[in-house]
Amino acid sequence: MTSQRTLNRLFVLHFWAGIVTGLLMFIVCFSGAVVVFKHEIDLWANPSLAQLPRSAEPAPLDVVLAQLQARYPGATVETIALPDAVNPSYFAFVRERGAPASLRTKVALRSDTGAVVGPVDSQLGQYLRMLHVFLFFGPRWIVGFLGVAMLVLIGTGIVIHRKILAELFTQRWGRSFRVVMSDLHKSAGIWGLGFHILIAATGAWMGLAPLFEQGYKYVTTTAGSAAAAPLQPARREGADAAAPAVPMRSLDALYTTARQAVPGLEARYVSLRRWGTAAAEASFTGNLRGHLASTARVDIRAATGALKKVHDPRTQGFWALVDGLMEPLHFGDFGGLALKWLYFILGMTPAFLSISGTLIWLDARQQRRRASQPAPANSDSGVVATG
Repeated sequence: MTSQRTLNRLFVLHFWAGIVTGLLMFIVCFSGAVVVFKHEIDLWANPSLAQLPRSAEPAPLDVVLAQLQARYPGATVETIALPDAVNPSYFAFVRERGAPASLRTKVALRSDTGAVVGPVDSQLGQYLRMLHVFLFFGPRWIVGFLGVAMLVLIGTGIVIHRKILAELFTQRWGRSFRVVMSDLHKSAGIWGLGFHILIAATGAWMGLAPLFEQGYKYVTTTAGSAAAAPLQPARREGADAAAPAVPMRSLDALYTTARQAVPGLEARYVSLRRWGTAAAEASFTGNLRGHLASTARVDIRAATGALKKVHDPRTQGFWALVDGLMEPLHFGDFGGLALKWLYFILGMTPAFLSISGTLIWLDARQQRRRASQPAPANSDSGVVATG
């Protein structure tokens, strides 16, 4: 049995972890619950796109690329997003000639003909995802640490509230604000416990795993191997643009090669790098048919059609498979609209927990301040007899 002293320490840890991370936790959890409907939000913000026809046989990728190059001559086509169960259109991210390196134009294209519809008016869904994953401009490990903080809050909360089953249906509506809010806080935490653990663990993994991986590579890279590595000449800025143009393989043929390398690959994005040069590459990233993992990727040399790198979570070991499961489990985009609504409802509960915990703390602080004030003098003792 946990001693009272240990319980008090855990309560203090739970208290301060919630107060310190409360605001950021609310932002990340609220935006995460909403971003489950990222694609639906993008269609809602761009109603004209929802009216575009959905084609059972989307236009070839070569046609899409040719249409983009004709519409935006001299521009760099960086990514093409294929139609999916929600979005009926192709999308492309294009960096126009003369535009800053960080500025991209999102362009919509018809899925049946590949014809360019035009720039997308709003990217509200993408902005919400950026807020959730990166807090707009921060590194992803910050959100990863919030996942760890959420796990700490869950663990300490379980130990502090030992009578979990008894508190499942405890709600004292007629009591003080602090008691009512405390009961709601505990109920939300208990009913959503499994989901909260899932979201916190997957969020911590996706935010911190790359950080630990980079650290591991840095530690295991010896100075000797670094010294032995041949020095590569620095690439001049704009060297790719000045490189002589060479013919590219068919983008559809490259996609066929990718699906042969990773059976069941259903690409969601096609990324193009240094297109039109001898060093050009095409990367196909997406899901695996009949499998939950969503990090399959094939990199191909576009000038020769040769495979450069293949990432299939099913064949690259246990940890690669675990990593491939993190994103679909975290965002709930693998089970249709019903699962998205479930993720949305349950995803709102940690946002509520951050609010309710802060309100409980503020109410307790106000009560302590009132208790520390001296009691008003008795009016009877201050009566002065007059004659």
